[in-house]
Amino acid sequence: MGDFAALLDGFTTAVQPIYLLYALIGVTLGTAVGVLPGIGPAMTVALLLPLTYTLEPTAALIMFAGIYYGGMYGGSTTSILLNTPGESASIITALEGNAMAKAGRGAAALATAAIGSFIAGTLATVALTLLAPAIADVAVKLGPQDYVALMVVAFLTVAALLGSSPARGIAALAVGLFLGLVGTDTLTAQQRFTFGVPALADGIDVVVVAVGVFAVGEALYVASRMRRGPIPLVPISGKFMTKDDMRRSWRPWLRGTAVGFPIGTMPAGGAEVATFLSYSLERRLSKRKHEFGNGAIEGVAGPESANNAAAAGVLVPLLTLGLPTSATAAIIIAAFQSYGIRPGPLLFQNESALVWALIASLYIGNVLLLVLNLPLVGVWVKLLQIPRPYLYAGILTFAALGSYSVGASTSDVVLLFLLGVLGWTMRRFGYPIAPAVVGLILGPIAEEQLRRTLAISQGDLTALVTSPFAALAYTALVVFMVLGWWLKRRQARTEAELAAAARAESQPAVVEGGRR
Repeated sequence: MGDFAALLDGFTTAVQPIYLLYALIGVTLGTAVGVLPGIGPAMTVALLLPLTYTLEPTAALIMFAGIYYGGMYGGSTTSILLNTPGESASIITALEGNAMAKAGRGAAALATAAIGSFIAGTLATVALTLLAPAIADVAVKLGPQDYVALMVVAFLTVAALLGSSPARGIAALAVGLFLGLVGTDTLTAQQRFTFGVPALADGIDVVVVAVGVFAVGEALYVASRMRRGPIPLVPISGKFMTKDDMRRSWRPWLRGTAVGFPIGTMPAGGAEVATFLSYSLERRLSKRKHEFGNGAIEGVAGPESANNAAAAGVLVPLLTLGLPTSATAAIIIAAFQSYGIRPGPLLFQNESALVWALIASLYIGNVLLLVLNLPLVGVWVKLLQIPRPYLYAGILTFAALGSYSVGASTSDVVLLFLLGVLGWTMRRFGYPIAPAVVGLILGPIAEEQLRRTLAISQGDLTALVTSPFAALAYTALVVFMVLGWWLKRRQARTEAELAAAARAESQPAVVEGGRR
């Protein structure tokens, strides 16, 4: 009952006109940037993060939550009309949604994506409201050795299960841990890895790293690979949704939510895994299997719901344990840390009013996004017509201004572009970005808790594993690794089935052409 009263207090704060305005600005900016080609939610929130720095914490985080949800929504428009997924989680939406758009049903594809995202986001936020306080009550009793165990779980699952190979994920994690150690040691007051550069004595700001490796690195990478000529935009056509479309979509919306939320809460579960599992489930249950690959509305409704439910699921371990399970979650932690707030078990005690206002704003943001996405989709489509050289030049300029605003230092701008080149290099050679950002954010926290554990135990290393929770965490690590490997196998199997189906569909046309 206390949690319900706290949520009502959060709504009392979130519905104030000034906070509603910030929520509206957040969802509008998030959707506008997220709809641009080649830009996913992680890049959206990284690029817009500096905008929140001039606001007080509650307003900033409400606006940032709107940016987060808006970025998730915006990607579906690009995937459906442009066949350009901004991230791997939008691949399935691009596959079925773009086929629907080419068949003259683009309006129906956009509508089922928007409504499904609203339903999934709302139901997943309800689950977040119910689960997060209970988990926080348990987690508040954890000791330093338990936190070390949680950090190890986060490091290994994110590094091993994200990217093309565990070795590359661990290498990316090492880069992040190194960047996190740059600066002055808090215990010995000795400078570490500063190479005599005074600007590095205070460490590397998380925002500069996030904007550099995500926004600048992604802009450089996409710009280096972008095709010349006009963007092949499919016009919006057809009715938004018929009764038959609604009948075929409502079950996939609910099933996608049920699949996406629990996977989003898992370390390294990821929205992309949730979308592929949802798509595989819908394909198996459908009575119209022949439509899959050619524009099945279930193939848009289910994965889009799973995608947005996973986005809300990510907030459960983030708010209660301080663990980012995705690249976007790592940037959200950076937003909290910029105000001296550390997500974790004490967040619901020390910042109760703020966190409940944030959760209440998620409900409001979902409603605002539904209102914005359906009537204004034509406005978002016009953004796709921005010439790409201007688009990516604008992103780089905006990123530079945002990084300069962090510390009003030209050194941050130079560092931003150096990190952007690092981000481009990692993408170019297949190294995942998320482990690097997770290592940067959690590395100093893990070092602090490790030192505290060893100080309490007088150097006894067995203290790291003898705690009941720590032993449970390491056991869960093995389970997560095995389960993550299995989910990746399922995803790879689904991708192989899609590729085989595409080849089977193209083969008759080739044979017929040969006969002619």
